[in-house]
Amino acid sequence: YVDAWCHLRDGLRKFSIDAIAAAELTAERARAVDMKTVEKTFGSGYGVFAGEIVEWATLHFTPLRARWVAQEQWHSEQRGHSEADGSYVLEVPFVDPRELMMDILKFGADVEVIGPPTLRKLVAREVEKMLVICAEKNSVTKTMVTAQFR
Repeated sequence: YVDAWCHLRDGLRKFSIDAIAAAELTAERARAVDMKTVEKTFGSGYGVFAGEIVEWATLHFTPLRARWVAQEQWHSEQRGHSEADGSYVLEVPFVDPRELMMDILKFGADVEVIGPPTLRKLVAREVEKMLVICAEKNSVTKTMVTAQFR
């Protein structure tokens, strides 16, 4: 990733190098941004998304995945603890849920989003859409899947 000024959005953004299709050298001077602003913008949230309004996700992992998740660094300010049953609770700050949702969904049924409610609903909606796709492939109606999911 590269942190840089986005002229289109008129603000600091984090760009994935592999997503940059083209670049050109111009005579225009680079915009100077002080390090405190850069740190405030990029040091807060999860993954490539950053900003000033930070929420905390609370994720509960089954004992099956707890051992591995407890060793992972999701964010420099993450908090986590093991439960008596061997499960693991992880808390990570985020600004935009998109990248965090990808990481949550890769654990399937071995993770539950405890909070915030908005993130829990977003993940549930994504799982529901996945169920509909699977149901269509298996000749089950969308209504049946939706009713079973709720």
